[in-house]
Amino acid sequence: MLLVLFKKFIGKRDAAGAGGSADSPESLIARIQEGDMKLRNRFIAEYQPYVAKVTSRFCKRYIDPARDDEFSIALAAFNEAINQFSAEGGRSFLGFAETVIRRRLIDYVRKEQRFTGQTPMSSFEVEDEEDNVVNPVEVQEAVSRYEKDQTAEARRSEILDFTRCLSEFGISFEDLISVSPKHSDSRESLFQIAHTLASSAPLMRQLLGTKMLPIKELLENVEVSRKTLERNRKYIIATALIYFGPYPYLKEYLQMPGSQAERSDTDE
Repeated sequence: MLLVLFKKFIGKRDAAGAGGSADSPESLIARIQEGDMKLRNRFIAEYQPYVAKVTSRFCKRYIDPARDDEFSIALAAFNEAINQFSAEGGRSFLGFAETVIRRRLIDYVRKEQRFTGQTPMSSFEVEDEEDNVVNPVEVQEAVSRYEKDQTAEARRSEILDFTRCLSEFGISFEDLISVSPKHSDSRESLFQIAHTLASSAPLMRQLLGTKMLPIKELLENVEVSRKTLERNRKYIIATALIYFGPYPYLKEYLQMPGSQAERSDTDE
């Protein structure tokens, strides 16, 4: 629920928003899922080399798209991934697509083993240093699932901590949603103001100490009116706290240029 509110605070993941440029895979997938079949066909054609690369890496041999059944299975899985993908949590489409492709290839290998005896799953098995038989394919799948679970948990922890931090300023996610700019240009402008604030040690000390936006001092560093700062006070504070704080996942989700390390030492 918090992640949903966070996404509403940022604004829709449109071409100029947190989802990347108009040509990013995630943005293109959103258009394809709305029914653009021409774009779907062009997208699949352009990413055939990627599908072949993932398939070859899985099979541990060169895959010929014109001759190998594995490529056809992988391409169908890529198309399936287009249908199933959701930008929830800011995940990348290509990472999701690779997971779907690998799962379908594993299903294919198991089916071949069961019905034709070809390419048995055991062919992927090796012995580790303690002479235990392990299957790298299945191990990699397990590791991948674990890493995704860990990432999701870390992201949830960040949002919970950010929510607690906001409460110290008397701000809630519901407040942010109501004041979130409707246009991407406005959001970008406020991002720049927040970055200026977070990059200044004196300004951040004043913000954190008084729990109030240092409007007078900030006006000396930005080219906007006092009315703009006052009207967007909550949004600027929230965004500055993300810039300033230990929130790598939220920064990545926002595609924020800057981090805590970029704060100016010369302002001390």
